[in-house]
Amino acid sequence: MFELSLKGASELRERFDELPDALRAALTDKVEVLARALYSEVVDVNLSGGVLNARSGALRDSIQMNVEPQDLRIDAEIFANGDVPYSGILEYGGKTSAHEILPDKAKALSFLMNGKQFFARRIQHPGSTFAARAYLGSALDEQGDDIVQGLQETVFAAAGKLKDSS
Repeated sequence: MFELSLKGASELRERFDELPDALRAALTDKVEVLARALYSEVVDVNLSGGVLNARSGALRDSIQMNVEPQDLRIDAEIFANGDVPYSGILEYGGKTSAHEILPDKAKALSFLMNGKQFFARRIQHPGSTFAARAYLGSALDEQGDDIVQGLQETVFAAAGKLKDSS
C-alpha cells in the first residue's frame, strides 16, 4: 500500500473542517476520477504488457479499486486483493526458498530440458530470485504529478466558487 503524508496536516485538517460540503463533494468526485485513471493504468497498461505480460489474467483480475470518503479524508486504494499469491513478489521482488515439487494430478512430472522430455516423481527446486516489477508503484509514479495537480485544481476551483458566492 502507498501512503502520502503532508506537512502541516493538523492545520490542513482544521481548515478542511471549515470548508463547505460542496468542496468535499468536489474532492470526492475528483478522487474517484483520479483513482479510476490510476486503476486503468495498472490494469490496461502495466498488466497488459507495459510492465508485465498477461498469461492467465489472474493478477490483472485481482486488482481492485476502493474510494471511501471519511470525516476528515478521502481514502483511495488500488490493490491486489490477495487471490494471487505471487502479486507481492512481482511488485516488490524477493526470493523463494528451495522447495520440492511434486505432481498433484499424475504420478510423475513431465518437463522439457534442452529439447528433451524428462519425467520425474519429484524435483528439488533450488529457489528463485525475482527482480521487482512494480506494476502498482510505477503507475503511481507515472500519474503522481497529475494526481497532485488535479487535486490542487479542484480545491482552487471550489475556493474560487466560494469566494464568488460570498
